[in-house]
Amino acid sequence: MNSDKKKLLIKGLVYDAIGMASGAVPLVGGFLDLLWAPYAAKKMSAMYPGKKGKLASVLVFLEEILPFSDVIPTFTLMWLYTFVWQKGEDFGQLRPIPVRAK
Repeated sequence: MNSDKKKLLIKGLVYDAIGMASGAVPLVGGFLDLLWAPYAAKKMSAMYPGKKGKLASVLVFLEEILPFSDVIPTFTLMWLYTFVWQKGEDFGQLRPIPVRAK
């Protein structure tokens, strides 16, 4: 695994753990999410530049600000989308299938 990919994965796991830990603190956890949500969104857009990073930062902000959604590992899912599920630049694009006629 590439060293940059590994660093992004570790950072994402740490950020996901911090986001989930705020839900474990009774009464104060909801208020911690108000502070954590903008910070997490900023970190997401810094870790993944471009259009997909901006979209992911909005999603992580919403996930952190909404109650009971802290269990979603948004940073880890973004890493998986970027490095595992996405297959190159033309991912999701329609391509013609060559057919030979006899």
